[in-house]
Amino acid sequence: MERAARRRQPVLSDVARAAGVSVPTVSRVLTGSTPVTDKTRDKVMAAISELGYRPNEAARALVRGRQSMVGIITSNTDRFGYAKTIQGIEEAARAARLLVAITVVDSERDADIHAAIDLMLGQPLAGVIVLDFDAQGSQALASLPEGLPIAAVSSTTLGRDVPRVLFDDRTGAREATDYLLGLGHSTVHYVAVPGSGRPSGRLEGWRDGLHAAGIAIPEVIETDWSSQSGYQAGVVLAARPDVTAILCGNDEIAFGVLKALQVHGRRVPEDVSVVGFDDHPHGALWTPSLTTMAQDFVKLGRVAFGLLLGAAGEEVPPVDAGAPVPHLIVRESSAAPQR
Repeated sequence: MERAARRRQPVLSDVARAAGVSVPTVSRVLTGSTPVTDKTRDKVMAAISELGYRPNEAARALVRGRQSMVGIITSNTDRFGYAKTIQGIEEAARAARLLVAITVVDSERDADIHAAIDLMLGQPLAGVIVLDFDAQGSQALASLPEGLPIAAVSSTTLGRDVPRVLFDDRTGAREATDYLLGLGHSTVHYVAVPGSGRPSGRLEGWRDGLHAAGIAIPEVIETDWSSQSGYQAGVVLAARPDVTAILCGNDEIAFGVLKALQVHGRRVPEDVSVVGFDDHPHGALWTPSLTTMAQDFVKLGRVAFGLLLGAAGEEVPPVDAGAPVPHLIVRESSAAPQR
């Protein structure tokens, strides 16, 4: 029975039953509107603690006034894709006269994830959107209670069954790989961003392109999201004269790779072509300007907000249907290999 209770969000009647009091008594303890005895208050608070009850607005209509909140769970707020997705959610929520509360889950430890979720669910939330971009996002999504309207932004349908807006980075990485091979490069090396514990769409798309061309898969160079780790990956690749084409897991990594190649005497694109992912605004201003696979993260956020409204049973405002499709922007960092 205890496990079944934990699969859904406890309500006032559950607390009242566990404490052996009436629902109005529980309400009086929570609101402080009417005095109750210390003994009664202690019993109610013990039941609340045991059941994990959190007062929230999830069972009510999502759009109900200025006090309604939409929660966003993310592992990061300053990376380009994360920040722009949050921007899209906030813009859509503001148009619906809703506030947004952001909780950052920057650790994969269960205790830290549950502490962050507890902090967020203690607020008057009407629903939660999870940026399921990495391991922290995936674990947080799996840990949210049943009965709460939830939507996710993700590149995969794997994981918890909730409404998701999917961005097809596998197709994008395949297109970028095919583009470099089409220029005449004999292979494409890949510098990866950290994974989420599931197959990375960008990694799989790169492999798809090489498999289709009958090319052996080179060793993946791993990074830790930072441009500095991209620089270290670039140092390794710059020392290999057979490397003529590099696909990077995002543009920030590509910036580090470009710098390392230039510092170590490899010209871009004459000696090595570099392609990034996400279309960071600095890419067009870099020297050379960065060829990249662009994604409309702001639209991802707006579509996710619409999915959350639908999950809460609310009327969804007009929004462009479907997730945005990645598209290649060719700039100066890529060219045919010199013979």
